[in-house]
Amino acid sequence: MIGRKDDPAFLYFPANYRWSMGLLICLSAAPWTGVEIDEVNRVGRALENHVGDDAAWFEEWTRMGDKIAARGRDEERRGHRLTAASCFMRATRYYQTGERFVQPRSERSMAVYATSVKIFKDAAAIIHHPRIEPVEVPYDGTSLPALLVHPEPGAAGSKPAPCMVFFDGFDVTKELQYGYGVPDLAARGIGCLIVDGPGNGESVRFRNLPLIAETERYATAAYEYLAGRREFDPGRIGVMALSLGGYYAPRAAALEPRFACCVAWGAQWDYHAIWAKRLAELASGKVLSLSVPPEHLQWVLGVSSQTAALKKLEAFRLDGIVQKMRCPFLLLHGAGDEQIPLSLAEKCFAAVGSKQKTFKVFEREEGGFHHCQVDNVTIAVHYMWDWIEDVLKPGA
Repeated sequence: MIGRKDDPAFLYFPANYRWSMGLLICLSAAPWTGVEIDEVNRVGRALENHVGDDAAWFEEWTRMGDKIAARGRDEERRGHRLTAASCFMRATRYYQTGERFVQPRSERSMAVYATSVKIFKDAAAIIHHPRIEPVEVPYDGTSLPALLVHPEPGAAGSKPAPCMVFFDGFDVTKELQYGYGVPDLAARGIGCLIVDGPGNGESVRFRNLPLIAETERYATAAYEYLAGRREFDPGRIGVMALSLGGYYAPRAAALEPRFACCVAWGAQWDYHAIWAKRLAELASGKVLSLSVPPEHLQWVLGVSSQTAALKKLEAFRLDGIVQKMRCPFLLLHGAGDEQIPLSLAEKCFAAVGSKQKTFKVFEREEGGFHHCQVDNVTIAVHYMWDWIEDVLKPGA
């Protein structure tokens, strides 16, 4: 189980990009959710002879999730609440790692996902450092499910604190994103509102909210929710997102001027062009480096054909929009990103209108070389949180 010869990253399934990335997405949360390498490896070993079989992938991850969740319930009954919370955090990630490749979604996969959301909330009710508050963000006559991760009081002090709005990408969720270093952001005295926006997480699975191009609509709702809470400073609320969120966050910051800063964890530029090329190549039989099955696109957009999906994606372009951005901007990209070429990141960064902007490219030898630094999430988290801390400090 070694990686490709010229790639220093840990690629568990070297012949299958999607499965390797899926396992890394799970494993890379270990510092913040306690994911156990032995448990991940047991799933990987069980899948050795089934590479590419997404039904087997779902079953093995779900089996591990059930095992660890049951252990957590046993410890909860014994009064060992912190052990239970640790189990619930890990089980959530195992469940959601397994569910992400299911297409079309099934009654069972939806039930497993619902279980993952429930046990994450059970863990959040126990954990106090940081404090995690499940909340609902009012939006367009309904609401968006979110996790409000409160800043550590000792670091935040007595005055209203800064906060980042953190949106998902194309195929991740608020629970998965919590595991990407958010506790470390809270330890710096900065809150984080992690939102399942339209097309993501619970919003697409249980609330019939498909992905939309106008990210400023729900980003403004998130901003106003935080600005209405006394513990946060309305002048120090930023926005960030990863992967396809490299479209969400820059568009939001360009069209909602109240955001104090913007972080794009991975670049986007013209998502219609990306998928037009992908679908043509898939039709020719080419094997692509995709994070989820291609059918995921139609599902999150709420359409029944590739033609309809491409029609909706015509609005997913940043040219003419990011030129309007004025707040401080940070863009991170892996030099070896196989999903979004570095050349598109360079094009996006050049177009952003902010005077204060930073472009960090992670090279092969330093780590973080792959898409959204999935091969070394820690190096990306440290870079982002340092930048945000500097930009959002009082008087910055």
